[in-house]
Amino acid sequence: QVQLVESGGGLVQAGGSLRLSCAASGLTFSLYNMGWFRQVPGKERAFVASISPYSSTTYYEETVKGRFTISRVNAKNTVYLQMNNLKPEDTAIYYCAADRGPVRPMSNGAPDYWGQGTQVTVSS
Repeated sequence: QVQLVESGGGLVQAGGSLRLSCAASGLTFSLYNMGWFRQVPGKERAFVASISPYSSTTYYEETVKGRFTISRVNAKNTVYLQMNNLKPEDTAIYYCAADRGPVRPMSNGAPDYWGQGTQVTVSS
């Protein structure tokens, strides 16, 4: 059974930082592109960042470029999202995703597996 378990969310002031982690189990981690999405109430889940199986390629949504960094450690079956200079508009539930497909920015329909989400709240 595949599980993706996110952690590291919380409440932070604007300008602050958080690091999200996603621990994967039940799959061959190094075969999957890994990604992060986020969702706010009333809106569709939106792509944030993704990373190829051996970290050679990363993609970012435009508004997080230069502030967020995605990384992975295959030996730990874990993907990270370092979020710096957080803004109130970054407030959302953040989801981890695994996609066995080609290296590409992930669309909502791409991932094979999803985590349960972790709340990030940025106060102004």
